[in-house]
Amino acid sequence: MALEIKSAEFLTSVADPARLPEPPRAEIAFAGRSNVGKSSLINLLLGRRALAKVSAAPGKTRLVNYFLVNGELYFVDLPGYGYARTSQELRRQWAALVEGYLRTGRTRLVVQLLDIRHEPTRQDLDGIAWFCHNLVPVVVVLTKADKLGRGAQARALLAMRERLKALPLLQILTSSSRARSGRDELLGFLGAWIKKGHAT
Repeated sequence: MALEIKSAEFLTSVADPARLPEPPRAEIAFAGRSNVGKSSLINLLLGRRALAKVSAAPGKTRLVNYFLVNGELYFVDLPGYGYARTSQELRRQWAALVEGYLRTGRTRLVVQLLDIRHEPTRQDLDGIAWFCHNLVPVVVVLTKADKLGRGAQARALLAMRERLKALPLLQILTSSSRARSGRDELLGFLGAWIKKGHAT
């Protein structure tokens, strides 16, 4: 049974892992490079066009942004990584914020976004490996699928599954916020995951 979105609201932005919202709830974190489409995917899943702020300029999400879903679940938009023009100081702050957040142990699931058109970067692979090593389940979503034709999408999906087959991923899916595709598949996965009790 798919996760049914009954309500969704922006809750808060956090710059300090010591100030995460209370009470604790199951948290699904969205991770990926700058401009890979995290905010767009969150908006697509929640059925809202601008709940999560989307910017054409990469590197704009610099806080941990919380969204309350159905009054019982948090979607967490993590700052994107890998933006070349970000200063060393901001990169240091980003690393401290994200690592501090992840080490709280509140994350129940990570949705790792990768651009379907490109090979995963070293940062992508290191991040996925870190989640798996720390027993945080990971589902990979290949974004911007509308940039490829159907045949190319299928080939890219097969290639990514082969590339990541050594990692204990739960699933690899595709999506396009522009074409509004992939929503049902991911919500179906999340609904089944919650039904199995993983969110408690």
